[in-house]
Amino acid sequence: MKKFTYIIKDETGIHARPAGLLVKAAEKFSSSVKLECGGKSADGKKLFSVMSLGAKCGAEVTVTVEGADEEEAAAALERFFGQNL
Repeated sequence: MKKFTYIIKDETGIHARPAGLLVKAAEKFSSSVKLECGGKSADGKKLFSVMSLGAKCGAEVTVTVEGADEEEAAAALERFFGQNL
């Protein structure tokens, strides 16, 4: 299991466009992707689940990746967060 924490820097938080891109990035891997923010958790491969977090600018999101390709997936998702959120 790989885990990392990220503080949302995008002024609008995780809204529809970046949430869709995040789901597409997560779907490339066989590992499960779970996001946690403000006491809520979401499946990182489901758009409505990710959007239901309501992560705003300044929110801390914890991403947990577990599975066969977790190392690669966690690294790719951490890069994604840094570049897009």
